[in-house]
Amino acid sequence: MEPTPAPPAPAADSGEIERLRCDLARIEERFRRFFDYAPIGIALIDADLRLAECNDTVLALSGLSRDDAQGRPVANLFKRDQRTAIQQRLSAIRDGGEGGPVHEAQLRGTHGPIVHLYARRDDGAPAAGVVLHMVDMTNQKNLEAQFVQSQKMQAIGQLAGGVAHDFNNLLTAMIGFCDLLLLRHKPGDHSFTDIMQIKQNANRAANLVRQLLAFSRQQTLQPRVLSVTDVLAELSNLLRRLIGENIELKMLHGRDLGLVKVDQGQLEQVIINLCVNARDAMVETGGRLTVVTSNLHVADPVQRATETMPAGDYVVIEVIDTGVGIPAENLQRIFEPFFSTKELGSGTGLGLSTVYGIVRQTGGFVFVDSAPGDGAKFSIYLPRYQEEGVQAATLDKAEKGSADLTGTGRILLVEDEDAVRVFSARALRNKGYEVVEAKSGEAALDLLRRPDRPEVDLIVTDVVMPQLDGPAMIRAVREFMPDVKVIFISGYAEERFRSSVGGGEVVEFLPKPFSLKQLAGKVKEVMEQ
Repeated sequence: MEPTPAPPAPAADSGEIERLRCDLARIEERFRRFFDYAPIGIALIDADLRLAECNDTVLALSGLSRDDAQGRPVANLFKRDQRTAIQQRLSAIRDGGEGGPVHEAQLRGTHGPIVHLYARRDDGAPAAGVVLHMVDMTNQKNLEAQFVQSQKMQAIGQLAGGVAHDFNNLLTAMIGFCDLLLLRHKPGDHSFTDIMQIKQNANRAANLVRQLLAFSRQQTLQPRVLSVTDVLAELSNLLRRLIGENIELKMLHGRDLGLVKVDQGQLEQVIINLCVNARDAMVETGGRLTVVTSNLHVADPVQRATETMPAGDYVVIEVIDTGVGIPAENLQRIFEPFFSTKELGSGTGLGLSTVYGIVRQTGGFVFVDSAPGDGAKFSIYLPRYQEEGVQAATLDKAEKGSADLTGTGRILLVEDEDAVRVFSARALRNKGYEVVEAKSGEAALDLLRRPDRPEVDLIVTDVVMPQLDGPAMIRAVREFMPDVKVIFISGYAEERFRSSVGGGEVVEFLPKPFSLKQLAGKVKEVMEQ
């Protein structure tokens, strides 16, 4: 008996087929959106390692249009020196090798994005290819570079600050004892010229120390509200002598230029350093040095390399030369301390790092634009002083007439450096004060805690001392002598200890190195308050 044939399958409902087609189209559209809108680059690479398909992120990273990217060898998306390594890696994965660890590469172009590459074999394709994912790491790399640079500058800054502190103690003694000798050797004396020569060289050394502190952003600034136009007008004659006759100096001042609050001496040093640097770039061929000032309103934060300049109003000083320019490989290092392109013995490499330190400590920014053969432009952005009704400080540097610096009262002098303590005590005694000396913070505290302690009108103390430092000692003294007047002396910057005093205490500060006149003047000022 023959089997009964199976009934024919019912014909597919045309409505059902259309519904399946619509579902499939929606799924494909959804996948296309996931593929195109993914924040990471996704590329499908064929067996010949050419770009078969990619999403919009890959096109954005590579800077190519879809037509240009289609069919291009994928290795050509990257920098020339990395292409061979990427080609070999992708070939090995296509042939069944392991994907291995993440691979870092940079896309083509001078400043192409840095990406992490993740690759694996695509077995689902008709001919085995590779699926490649690109994760943009440019911002992270910039942050890493900024952090490394910050750590490096901080480490060298701490070293420079420590050296400057010790050197300032030596210079205080040198300058101070010269002043004591000058009290006995008047201008007609044979020794007067020799002593003045020693003092002048000590003051030159003090300027070098200020350079170290400026670079490390640990100097004590005395900011005033100034007109940049007035500062440049006063400097113009000096700058013309500095740059020489074969270089033309032009100054273009902006109209209604805003005021800035800066340390005038440090601003002058910044401008002089930049102009001397420009002169060295034009010394053989001559050229033109142009200093331009202007106002600038920055609506959005500006990113330059690892620096971000916030929005706000700035006064801009541009120093532009027509010299040899700066190679691209040196631009990233131009502000590093001890980095110099000059011949050995022709420069220290501290000039531009000092400029950077001063400008950043003032709250400003300095950027450089240059190319070989096109000269260089250094742009300084200083925050514009906004307070209404403020007049610029006069730039009259004439010293005040010699005032009477004598006085009376008992002073406790606390200083662990013997030479500084001996000079300071002698200087103050010569001015009429009674001076009690202490070699350390502990010795001073023990003296003041004795039942028969001397009545003290003023404490002059070093900041950095072994074991018990100046601020800690003063905090202890305030517990039983709350109204005593205090002057801190230090080779470090004032800001380094202000926060450690605490309690909102009002204390005075005298930076090292100081002269006999500066010490006596500060003491009299505080005693008369």
